[in-house]
Amino acid sequence: MIEKLKRFFPSIQHYRTIPTKLNDKYKWFLTEDSQLIGIEPNELDEKDNALLHTLLKPYYSLFPKMTDAEEKWYEWINNKRTIPNTNLTYRFVYFQIVPNQIEPQTFNEAIRQLFDSEMHLLWETETTGIMIEVIESENTLSYKEIIDTLMSDLYINIRFFVGPYQTELPNVRQYYHYILEWAKISFLYSQNNVITYLDAIPFIFVEQSNLSFKKTVISLVLQEFQDDNEFAKIMEVFLESNLNISVAAKKLYMHRNSLQYRIDKFQEKTGIDVRNFHQAVSVYLALLANSK
Repeated sequence: MIEKLKRFFPSIQHYRTIPTKLNDKYKWFLTEDSQLIGIEPNELDEKDNALLHTLLKPYYSLFPKMTDAEEKWYEWINNKRTIPNTNLTYRFVYFQIVPNQIEPQTFNEAIRQLFDSEMHLLWETETTGIMIEVIESENTLSYKEIIDTLMSDLYINIRFFVGPYQTELPNVRQYYHYILEWAKISFLYSQNNVITYLDAIPFIFVEQSNLSFKKTVISLVLQEFQDDNEFAKIMEVFLESNLNISVAAKKLYMHRNSLQYRIDKFQEKTGIDVRNFHQAVSVYLALLANSK
């Protein structure tokens, strides 16, 4: 059908998946298999327009129109505009929203109200995208605070992957693709609502290791505990509590002595003391490797 339409409407644009940026001067339609086509209005007379509305479903973009600044960032990232050789302090924050909880326009407005600094949003899909935080002062808002506000005010479930600060624009394309890749890896390994790039480093190391190496590490470090899911959960909480037995026991709703017993048992069986930082790191990486 697309090829036939091209014969009648030379201006036609065709997408197999819906992009976040569309020419707002076009009229857009969805086919039965959810492909998107756009046609310049001056090629459509009244009869053509009526026929297309009968055969196809009109499409109105859910994504808010980009600001001039967002257009600029979009073109820098997609190699459509020369990147100026200038210094600017900024960072990218990847976000992921549970489907059907909030419209992109409403989300944009809510985010901009929470920030004193300049904030731009580039949508990837209807539930994911990148926030570009341009830093103008030292007063930055905690992303954990943002999540609490969004969940209490708008009742949405959201996750953030917070990238490092950057000061050089020429690296923006590479930085953008790193953030997308690292965020998706991190969300596979952690259920936390806010993950920083520093949190993500162990996940990335494990993800890039080959399967044979992962199996070796799991076998050498976890030994007979590798299939013990309860132990894995206990160790995960203990390690994420900065090796603090009292804090971990409280999170696990366990008596401190019970947790101490499990740690001692692991040391007795493996010779590894997870209260030692360097040995704890090895256990943490082995647990991550064993989780996927």
